[in-house]
Amino acid sequence: MSVNDVLAKTLADSLNKKFKDTNKVAYFLDGSDATPTDIKEFISTGSSTLDLAISNKPNGGIAVGRITEINGLESSGKSLLGAHILSETQKKGGVAVYIDTETSVSQQFLGAIGVDVSKMLYLHLETVEDIFQAIEEIVTKVRESDKDRLVTILIDSLAAASTKVEMDADFDKDGWATAKAIIISKAMRKITQMIGRQNIALVFTNQLRQKLGVMFGDPWTTSGGKALPFHASTRIRLKNMGQIKDNKKNILGMKCRAQIIKNRLGPPLRHADYDMYFESGIDNLGGWLTVLKDHKLVKSAGAWYTLVDGEGKEHKFQSKDWDELMEDEELKSYVYDLICNKVILQYKTEDMGIDDIEYTDEIVGD
Repeated sequence: MSVNDVLAKTLADSLNKKFKDTNKVAYFLDGSDATPTDIKEFISTGSSTLDLAISNKPNGGIAVGRITEINGLESSGKSLLGAHILSETQKKGGVAVYIDTETSVSQQFLGAIGVDVSKMLYLHLETVEDIFQAIEEIVTKVRESDKDRLVTILIDSLAAASTKVEMDADFDKDGWATAKAIIISKAMRKITQMIGRQNIALVFTNQLRQKLGVMFGDPWTTSGGKALPFHASTRIRLKNMGQIKDNKKNILGMKCRAQIIKNRLGPPLRHADYDMYFESGIDNLGGWLTVLKDHKLVKSAGAWYTLVDGEGKEHKFQSKDWDELMEDEELKSYVYDLICNKVILQYKTEDMGIDDIEYTDEIVGD
């Protein structure tokens, strides 16, 4: 370690000696020592464009050792996105844990999007007290038995979870929301520190609620108080942008927009669009084509598109042939690099002047 300031080195040694009975507390951020702020690993969301929007780097996604919240209105694809993260966890050799409070899990649907349900741990819990006790038990056991193993815990959803006080109270009694917020606040402070030192990702789905009487600013809030929005490293807000139908008007899925309303992994307030099909989940490659069209990286003429590769060769295709075209691994790699550069570099500000910046009064988040 190259530390030029002798006093800083002396302070670090003294503090670590002072707190020797706990975890190490003093670090130097020069890359010579692993710190609690280091991102150990990323897990894909199933959408490459959303991964880029979150992590600001190729082959990224949500961060291990951090908390992620996925919120949105009903039928916006929250559970599906969470299930995709579980599937990607299993692909990396990790353990997927599904905590269900809505009693609405479909084994067939999970299997269709790639989750191995025979290896997935499923828990049905009803109260926030039980949820956080279960999370604490899982984190503790992983630390004792296989501390380097990747584990993703999906809580679907926080909004549907009650408290023990609420379960025992009469329907006409008030105060449930306050009790729930207090419990979540206490639990979050503890859980955040526990998962930060292990290869565990915590993912919550949550329901958007409309604030009453709000005329300015963001009219939406989420269930459970302010603790989850505060402790989450990434908050993703989903919106249903429309239906996907076949030529017989059968509804096959929906177009989704994921807005990153909070992000400690990269620039916030980005968004990614993708198609979600009810029988197969996220159409990842279709999302690539959407980015290429939005940024005019393919030429279009009627139903036909033309993609020019790195060697100047033209590839003509229709949208129905896109997946087949991407079977060419060399071309697929070129397209992915093209998307990475376009999605990431378009947010760089080195070449911007004052006339390129727009100021608004909009407030994002709750």
